[in-house]
Amino acid sequence: MKTVLNEIVPSKEEEKILKKAAEHFIKKLNAGLKNAKAILGGSVAKDTFLKGSYDIDIFVQFNKELYKNKDISEILHEKLKKVYKSAAKISGLHKIHGSRDYFQVIQDPFTFEVIPILKIKKADEAKNITDISPLHTYWVKKHGKSLRDEIRLAKAFCKANKLYGAESYIRGFSGYTLEILVIAHSSFNNLMKAASLWKSGMKIDVKKHGVKELNKSKISPLIVIDPVQQDRNTAAALSEKKFNEFIKLAKKFLHNPSTGYFTKEKFDLDKIKSAAILRVLPLKGKEDIVGAKLIKCMEYIHKKLREEEYEIQNHDWHWDNEAYFWYFVKNKNLPDKKKHYGPPIKESKHLQVFKKRYSHYPMKEDGARVYVELKRKHTNVNQFLNELIKKDSYIKEKVREIKIL
Repeated sequence: MKTVLNEIVPSKEEEKILKKAAEHFIKKLNAGLKNAKAILGGSVAKDTFLKGSYDIDIFVQFNKELYKNKDISEILHEKLKKVYKSAAKISGLHKIHGSRDYFQVIQDPFTFEVIPILKIKKADEAKNITDISPLHTYWVKKHGKSLRDEIRLAKAFCKANKLYGAESYIRGFSGYTLEILVIAHSSFNNLMKAASLWKSGMKIDVKKHGVKELNKSKISPLIVIDPVQQDRNTAAALSEKKFNEFIKLAKKFLHNPSTGYFTKEKFDLDKIKSAAILRVLPLKGKEDIVGAKLIKCMEYIHKKLREEEYEIQNHDWHWDNEAYFWYFVKNKNLPDKKKHYGPPIKESKHLQVFKKRYSHYPMKEDGARVYVELKRKHTNVNQFLNELIKKDSYIKEKVREIKIL
């Protein structure tokens, strides 16, 4: 793994530049704060960030007793505007809406995420999940100091294979979950060995909290108990699909531990040219919300294709600045007519309504149901998609623009 580490571990110089930028930002912000203090957080504080990553988390801790009933997001926003003078007019400052609003400050090449939190000593004192973040940082630094590069391997592995991120449109592994998993198994390789044997419902409780039951909303195929908060599953967002993909990749990696598993494959339209492809311009806004709308739109189109009786062998998507949806369709051309089924024959009342509505069509039987044959408006998949994306209001609400490639 030495070759991989050379590619993903930041150099001493890069680490120095990143931490100096963070120190400068924190110093400037703290000069304008009262009864609050900005501190470094996230993967930079834990020293588990990857080479070329310039995202820096800054947590602004407000005194719990003084601010527990106040809007600390709005207070921080006003402080940031004062620190940056005309920041309201500067495109580099953005408010991001969430369970508690936070802020993004862009100072190229760095992106600072400034998150208001209450200063707490124990997880059960938290008013918001973000309040616990410094406790996560402390735990990882304490237990993962000798495993920083092993954690980096896990992060690079998941990023390269589209398994990284707990956002609703990804539903993969969060950075914190991967940190816990590597610490629990003492190395990346041991994690791969363990993961190759995982079954749905696997529970990892590194602190041995002995949690027997979790709220149904926190159940996922992999349960990773937060070492600093025993009633929280850090992998609650993980989907069955991503869980199974991780297991499959772990098995493949153990069979042939190639460096290719840590390199993100470049998106290539030529590789999917036999599919029906849609080019999509996403809406503007918070990444998580925009991404969720994109994936809902992709799945909605998939559902409509299947309803029209197209056989979809595989479908997927890619999103950078613009997005692509693609559908590998087995039967790109359909017969002129399709079967339109009515109610079961035994439901005489509903059957009469159906017969009256389609009285101009020959009524046919198929087992316990009747059907009529209706003429299709479109028999080609691209014709159908073109009509769908032009007229369907659900699709129009989810994206800015969409067209067949």
